[in-house]
Amino acid sequence: MYQFFNRDLSWLSFNERVLQEADRESLPLLERINFLSIFSSNLDEFYRVRMPVLAALHKLNKSKKGVDEVEVENGDVLSARQMIQKQQEQYGQILTQDILPQLSAKGVAVVYNQHFPEEVVQQAADYFLSQVMAFLQPVVLTEASTFFPENNQLYFLVQFQEEKEKLAVLNIPSDELPRFFKVTSGEQQYIVFLDDIIRYNLDKVFTQPVLGCYSFKVTRDAEYDLEDEYTGDLAEQLEKQLKKRDYGLATRFLHEPGLPLRSLHEVSRLLGLKESSLVSGGRYHNLKDLSALPVDDATLKVKRWPVLRFNELPETVSVLDAIGTKDHLLHTPYQSYDTILRFFNEAAIRPDVEEIYVSLYRVASDSKIVHALISAAKNGKKVNVLVELKARFDEANNIKWAKKLKAAGAKIIYSVTALKVHAKIALVKLRSGNRLQYRGLLATGNFNENTARFYTDHIMLTGNHNLLREMELVFIFLSKKQKPTDTDAMPFQNILVAQFNLQNRFLDMIDTEINNHKQGLPASITIKMNNLEEEVLISKLYEASNAGVKIQLIVRSICRLVPGIPSQSENITVTRIVDRYLEHGRIFIFGNNGDTRVYMGSADWMNRNIYHRIEVCFPILDEAIKQEVLQIINFQLKDNTQAVHIDTQLNNIPVMQSEPVVRSQQQIYELLQQKS
Repeated sequence: MYQFFNRDLSWLSFNERVLQEADRESLPLLERINFLSIFSSNLDEFYRVRMPVLAALHKLNKSKKGVDEVEVENGDVLSARQMIQKQQEQYGQILTQDILPQLSAKGVAVVYNQHFPEEVVQQAADYFLSQVMAFLQPVVLTEASTFFPENNQLYFLVQFQEEKEKLAVLNIPSDELPRFFKVTSGEQQYIVFLDDIIRYNLDKVFTQPVLGCYSFKVTRDAEYDLEDEYTGDLAEQLEKQLKKRDYGLATRFLHEPGLPLRSLHEVSRLLGLKESSLVSGGRYHNLKDLSALPVDDATLKVKRWPVLRFNELPETVSVLDAIGTKDHLLHTPYQSYDTILRFFNEAAIRPDVEEIYVSLYRVASDSKIVHALISAAKNGKKVNVLVELKARFDEANNIKWAKKLKAAGAKIIYSVTALKVHAKIALVKLRSGNRLQYRGLLATGNFNENTARFYTDHIMLTGNHNLLREMELVFIFLSKKQKPTDTDAMPFQNILVAQFNLQNRFLDMIDTEINNHKQGLPASITIKMNNLEEEVLISKLYEASNAGVKIQLIVRSICRLVPGIPSQSENITVTRIVDRYLEHGRIFIFGNNGDTRVYMGSADWMNRNIYHRIEVCFPILDEAIKQEVLQIINFQLKDNTQAVHIDTQLNNIPVMQSEPVVRSQQQIYELLQQKS
């Protein structure tokens, strides 16, 4: 029986890898602080998204499974909590015993869990009276009070000496005001938390003596319920559900240590919280705000790599014309995203463009791409936009743009409730005489100019009619809003589409490598993705490993495949890379007896991607582009600076450094710089 890592423990292992970067002495201090911020943000999302699932599974399994099985799963939940506790302790040690003392030595003193220096007291008091006080909303907790702590908002629980009013809640308005306040005294800078400014001025908020003051926040379940069969407007239904999201069940009541047990139980009772959600943390919460620490010192940051021009399509040529004769592959964030913006801008303005199709999953809050689509619709072109309203935490932004697009005259398509559209595809139809010509984009990441600045993704620009005609069929299917049948996969011979042919085609390609190896022919599999979870595909990789096929995986985050197990995965290695850019591209490479097949696309191998989403993966057919992709992957497989290997215990084991030193993101940048 095959072994699989627990999904959530694997994700926590990834967050541990993020923490390792915060602990890296060779990084400038503000970069290390940024990794602390990312770790904190990731953990908040884990409690919002995964803890509710774990609780629900535990409850379900307890009623359906035997005692031994439940104990095993309880062990995973306990292991998760232990991992989180260990990581948070390490987090505090890195911040307070390493980073903050080094900042202080450079003239920047972050006042953390200590009294205000004399130089700060007066300015902080003035700031409180003139700016902060207007946003404070104290609430005395009683049986009759209706106070409801909002998701991940910061509060104080205040204890009084008077018996009749024992407890009150006071908000910390970190959404309305900066989390940090800076005071400069000569060459010394002091940075204090908004939280502490309020703590030091509680006597100006409450008339009765304060006995104790303890920070807390409540994290709530991010899920919402949509009806599978809904005849009304999906956007309207979703808007109603989003209003309820921040009122979901509490998955964590994170409180400052030292909060008296009696008061803790009393506040949990008054707020209707479960005992299982009570978690002791540090004095300060929402440390994702550390990314906004007001320190402006270039020596404490990494030197940025200037964005490279994509010289293959210079400004003197039309993008739509140039890609009609040759495929081009753009790599963000190394290369400028302007070429993609030009693609949409040309489509919006050119008179020979008749129709535009595009799928939007996560777009920028002020999306230039959507503005171009609005202009295209107003310019009389047929604009068909699949807006995925159910993109988690981007629903409101997507609803906003869907309404604007619809008002401009675009045809808006929503996916069926039970199926997300995660494909990153765009199609433009041009009229040339009596013929229609096709131009398109197929990408591994969203059409989002903001995330393109720090997500490593790949966008293919093509005029390949066979590929783009199949892409058009995807849009036609989506407009019908019906689930695919067994015969629906027949039209797709070039692209791979989840729900149609994607899983089976990947299984077939793995089988080809198995058969080639058995016949003594060259066989290999190299795959890069964000998450690897789905057991059918993992089991097929195990089968290939047992047959002797060499398999190299680059998996950034969740990985349920256990590498290096005899008679299971001894021919499989798993590499994880964390560096200045977020690794996000999905690339699939099959040796194919020397005739290498390379695919890219939007699909991770997760249950949700394989069974509950529309995904599109596409072949790289241009030989020069294929060689460039293989070179990029080769850099990453040889990375001995930012890469780690995942072992059989989910540990992040640094790659043994030797000569030459390889930092893959820098090597990729230099490769593309030569082309520029």
